[in-house]
Amino acid sequence: MLMPRNLLEVRSLRVLYRVHRGDVKAVDNVDLSVREGEILGVVGESGSGKSTLAFAILRLLPKTARIVGGHIYYKGEVDLAHSPESRLKEVRWKEISLIPQAALNALNPTLKILDHFLETARAHGVHDREWVIERASKLLNLLRLEPERVLKSYPHELSGGMKQRVLIALAMLLEPTMLILDEPTTALDVLTQRFILDLLKDLHVKTNITMMFITHDIAVIADIADRVAVMYAGKIMEVGDVYTVFKEPKHPYSVALMKSIPSLTGSVDEMRSIPGTLPDLINPPPGCRFWPRCPHAMDVCKKEEPPTVELKPGHLVSCWLHARR
Repeated sequence: MLMPRNLLEVRSLRVLYRVHRGDVKAVDNVDLSVREGEILGVVGESGSGKSTLAFAILRLLPKTARIVGGHIYYKGEVDLAHSPESRLKEVRWKEISLIPQAALNALNPTLKILDHFLETARAHGVHDREWVIERASKLLNLLRLEPERVLKSYPHELSGGMKQRVLIALAMLLEPTMLILDEPTTALDVLTQRFILDLLKDLHVKTNITMMFITHDIAVIADIADRVAVMYAGKIMEVGDVYTVFKEPKHPYSVALMKSIPSLTGSVDEMRSIPGTLPDLINPPPGCRFWPRCPHAMDVCKKEEPPTVELKPGHLVSCWLHARR
């Protein structure tokens, strides 16, 4: 069986934020691939660099941030990290769409939903009003919304879950090949989160769109993703298929994440919080970023950055416990 090709490849990516104290190393030498047609989950604590990675892919970083190294290859050809703005405009929304965190505030309260679709299309050179209405209606139907009602509504007339689905439809308007979702269920109640996740899974089955799903909620990743990348303090700690990483996590941080969520069958007493806090990314600790919180830290962990080793096909871990010296 042939493996799907890599639609997106991030290689040695480094992103810094300039603050008054110095440079925050938000994404530091990250390697990550997204395969065509898969749902890749990216999980980690708040402040681990997940959102920065998402915005760096489309070069939508704030003015205080900049890419200082590495490459972002799309379809093996275009290096988004170094492409001119004119080329990036061809990729954004038409090839790769991004739904940012707190996206429920992204809708203009003075515009009807139809106007959001029309303006998005016009901004990318599409002026066929009938095509936009037909495409928007099809997407809204796919997301179990009534186009006749929703397109005529203002944002305040829709619930949080309805607005989230509108934003997903907007992101898919120009038929992109990849969708990046940054914490898309964070501001929603539990029942609505469940509904949105089921819709995204259904959407993936029907369209085969590639997704990169970013969240701090590891239980969500277990439910929706094919593969998972565990991120900590600007670094990728472990990558593998969801079943392997959840059943046999190898990095101590991955293990700690698993123990921090409640089990349906185990006792609440078995839950464990992760001691300590994320390191200062202006002056991160030498060696492995996780060693100050790691119960298995060795001398080498405090001095040398661990190499990434492949334990079995597709299962990668960056940890001295599994590296041969």
